[in-house]
Amino acid sequence: MSERGRPRSFDRARALERAMEVFEEKGYDGASMTDLTKAMGINSPSLYAAFGCKEALFGEAVDLYAARGGVMWDAVPASPTAKAGVEHLLRSSALAFTAGDKPRGCLIVLGVLHEDEGNNGAWRMLHDHRAENLLALRQRLERAVDEGELPEGIDCRAIAAFYMTVQQGMALQARDGATRETLLRIAESAMAAWEKLTASTALQPGD
Repeated sequence: MSERGRPRSFDRARALERAMEVFEEKGYDGASMTDLTKAMGINSPSLYAAFGCKEALFGEAVDLYAARGGVMWDAVPASPTAKAGVEHLLRSSALAFTAGDKPRGCLIVLGVLHEDEGNNGAWRMLHDHRAENLLALRQRLERAVDEGELPEGIDCRAIAAFYMTVQQGMALQARDGATRETLLRIAESAMAAWEKLTASTALQPGD
């Protein structure tokens, strides 16, 4: 009788990494259980025993992806100035979204594009990650105001949303085949708007 369940050579960390790669390539909805088990080198009972279900597996894959991409986001609060932090975020995103042979773009941006009854848990995971990133940008801008780098009265929420939109748009551009050079130019163009966006008369609430 054939052995069932987890194979003796099962490497959970490696299997999770392979699952992450499948989700990067196909998204949550497009990744079938057959795709996942084949890439992970395990059978369905092993997957359920180790990870619980597809949604739980996706959650772990997203956490792994976010941890690996933490360098670009860690620089937002850690940079000496808000401008330097945002610039690092955009430039490092351009590099990460076009790195190596992995699928281009960003799992957290592109992993679930439409919410429905079959994917609402996965969609919420990505929504929450994006909300946390947007909050990190806004808080860094607010700190820059408190420290005197930026003038009082600017709309930190709108400026953060602008640069978040640029970063997320770069992910979509990368998935559509944009080159690294193109994404770096997009980052440079967005930073060229920094002085106007952060002027005391720019982006006032209600304008």
